[in-house]
Amino acid sequence: MRPVTKITTGLVIAFGALRFNGLDLLFDPVGWGLCAAGLLSLQRPGDAFARARSWAFCMVPVSLVGVLASGAPMDEPVRQVIGVANTAGSLITVWLIADALMTRMRARGDNSQAALLDVLRWAVAGLGAAGLLAGYGYAELSPVLLVAWFAALVVLIIVLYRSAGLPYFSAPLPISDDEVSST
Repeated sequence: MRPVTKITTGLVIAFGALRFNGLDLLFDPVGWGLCAAGLLSLQRPGDAFARARSWAFCMVPVSLVGVLASGAPMDEPVRQVIGVANTAGSLITVWLIADALMTRMRARGDNSQAALLDVLRWAVAGLGAAGLLAGYGYAELSPVLLVAWFAALVVLIIVLYRSAGLPYFSAPLPISDDEVSST
């Protein structure tokens, strides 16, 4: 499986829900682990892929705690802290994944694809943050914004799947002057 395909499949598993008798069959920690594995295949020391991989790897235990907390009896404030950590960590990780991919795209001259990815990461992160605030009563989230967030996430996933076959995402390449100056 290509590295970007692993990353994208991991995002589908982490953000998707396939419920059977109340159990989500798409286990979020597995999704974040796939993201980390794909990012590891693309990273070079100190580049944007290394930062994104670190966050994806950290999301494995965070999402595991979130899964375990959803069925365990605990105080509501603790459950809320876990939920905020899970949501905020997910949005930051998506942001960093997109940033790493955009850095590589721009270094290879694929500016239009990078610009599209930039718009999508802003939409996913911004609308996701608004949803997080709305979940705790700090903002009101209309169904239109929820649909817009979901649509942005789906389009991001489609763009990533389509980008998986690009030659500069198949393996780590020698570092270019453009990537050195942008990191």
